[in-house]
Amino acid sequence: MTTASPLAPCLRTVRAVVFDTDGVVIDSAGLHAEAWRGAFDACLAAAGQDRGFDLVADYRRHVDGRARLDGAASFLAARGLSLPPGEPEDAPGTTTVAAVAARKEELFTEALRAHGADAWPGTVRLLRALRRERVPRAAVSASRHAGELLAKAGVLKLFDVVVDGGEARRLRLPGKPDPALFTEAAGRLGVPAAATAVLEDAWAGVEAGRRGGFGLVIGVDRTADGSGAPGLLRHGADLVVADPGELLGSGSE
Repeated sequence: MTTASPLAPCLRTVRAVVFDTDGVVIDSAGLHAEAWRGAFDACLAAAGQDRGFDLVADYRRHVDGRARLDGAASFLAARGLSLPPGEPEDAPGTTTVAAVAARKEELFTEALRAHGADAWPGTVRLLRALRRERVPRAAVSASRHAGELLAKAGVLKLFDVVVDGGEARRLRLPGKPDPALFTEAAGRLGVPAAATAVLEDAWAGVEAGRRGGFGLVIGVDRTADGSGAPGLLRHGADLVVADPGELLGSGSE
C-alpha cells in the first residue's frame, strides 16, 4: 500500500527545497535586529539625529536578508549619512560603512554566544518530513554564523548543503536580492532552480527567488498580525505562510 505524502500539494511539485536560515529555520532575526540597532543608533547619535533604527520597519526594508555591507549602506543612505565605504578590516565603529557593519557583527556575536537561538518547531517538522520523503534540503544565509546557528540549534544534520556568508565571500557571490546564494545552493543539491522551492521571510529573499527562476517561492510571515504578507507577495512570493509547519498535512507529525 502506498503511503500518502505528508507534504502540502505545492511542495509535491518540486524536487528540492532551499531554506533561508535567519527567521525561517532559526529564531535569530530579533538578535540581528537588536545588533543593527546598536550599531546604527551610535551613528545616528553622532550625526545629531534623534530618530533611531526601527526594529521592524527599518530592519525589514534595509537589512533583512541582505549582506551586512549592503544592509549598512542601504540604511545609512536612507538617513542621509554619507560615510566612506571603508575596508573589510576596519575596526568596529561609526566612521565608515565597513566599521558600522563590523560593530553589528560584534554585537550579534556577543548576543549569540550569550543567549543562542532556537530552531522554529514547525520548520523542524517540515525538514524531517522532507528528509523522510528524500527531498534534498539546503540552508542559505548572508551571515557567516549560519553553520554555528544551525549546529547550536541541533538542526545542522537535517540539511544536505549549507551556503553561508563565508562561502558567499569566498566565491564572491553578490547578496540578495541577487539570486546567487540560492542558485549556488540548488546547484550543490544537483537540482535546477525551476524544480526547487525557496522559503524566505525577507523581501530581498523572495525577490531573489523570483529573479532566479525558482519553481516555487514561499514567503514566511512571522508577524503576529500577518502584516508582513502583502510585502512578501509584492516582492515575489507565490504564497505566504505564518510558519513552514503549515506546509504539512494534519497527520504528518
